[in-house]
This record gives sequence, C-alpha cells and structure tokens, in this order.
Amino acid sequence: MNAMRVALLAAAGSALLFAQGDKYTGPTPPKPDVPYLLHATNLVEMETGEAKEEPRKDAVANVVAGAASNAKTPLAEPIFLIASEKLEPQKLELYKMDVKGGKREVVVPTGTKRAKNAPRPLRMKWDKLGPGLFRVEVNQYLENGEYCISPQGSMQVFCFQVY
Repeated sequence: MNAMRVALLAAAGSALLFAQGDKYTGPTPPKPDVPYLLHATNLVEMETGEAKEEPRKDAVANVVAGAASNAKTPLAEPIFLIASEKLEPQKLELYKMDVKGGKREVVVPTGTKRAKNAPRPLRMKWDKLGPGLFRVEVNQYLENGEYCISPQGSMQVFCFQVY
C-alpha cells in the first residue's frame, strides 16, 4: 500500500512538472505547413501533392500519381511534427490508400445506399508543443501500405508509406 502511494505521488509530481512549462527541445520542421515524420531526432519530409478526382461508377476516386510514396516509416503508429502557419492540425484526416494501376487512391462511394461503405478517417491526436508547433500521432495500429493526410475539404495531400 505504501509503495502504491509513492508511485502515485511520483506520477502526479512528474505530470505537474511537465505541465508547468517544460519546453520542447527536439527537432523542428524546416518548412511550415508540411508534416514531417518523426524518427527519433530525425525528420522525414512527407510527399506533398494534390489529389485528382476521377469519376467512377457509383463512386469518386481521389487519386495521387505514383505507386509508392518516397516518405517511408517502419513505425506502425507514426508521429508527425508540423510547424503550422495556415495548416490546422485538428482538421487533418488520415486515410489508407489502395494502389491500382500505378496510382494511389481513396474511393468514396456516391449515393446514400453506399455511404455506409465510405472510407472513414483513421484516428489521430494532436498536441501543441509551442507557438505554431504541433505533434500529431496516429492513435491506432497501421498495417503496411500507403497513407495520406489531408486537411478536411481539401485535395491537398501529404503521403507516406508504412513498411
């Protein structure tokens, strides 16, 4: 019982110290409004681009050229750093992409009957590290494959690969 109290007090004390202003001292992104994969103390710039809409029967495909991203991570729950000027981290959405015909795509069904089969954004959380600096973490296990992060309502994409 006494050891449990000591552990609880230690945890509360370290949380209080962190809340009282420990400043972030890690790497910072060199470019604003571009997510970077965080690998220990190294930053890997994500592939940036614009998705193109391609109409399909009963669906619209959001397509990105190329079969694979040049930004790669071995981490199944990657962490990103963003120096934000215009990009709002809380409005970013993460999607798994399918690779077909040398392109990456997310297919969104049209019509109300197929809406339940629409791709859903994967879970992420974000924390503010300092003025305009954010840490965004994937909050679920990602399988190997291609992924993109996109601001809600935008065709701008930031792509990466989990291998």
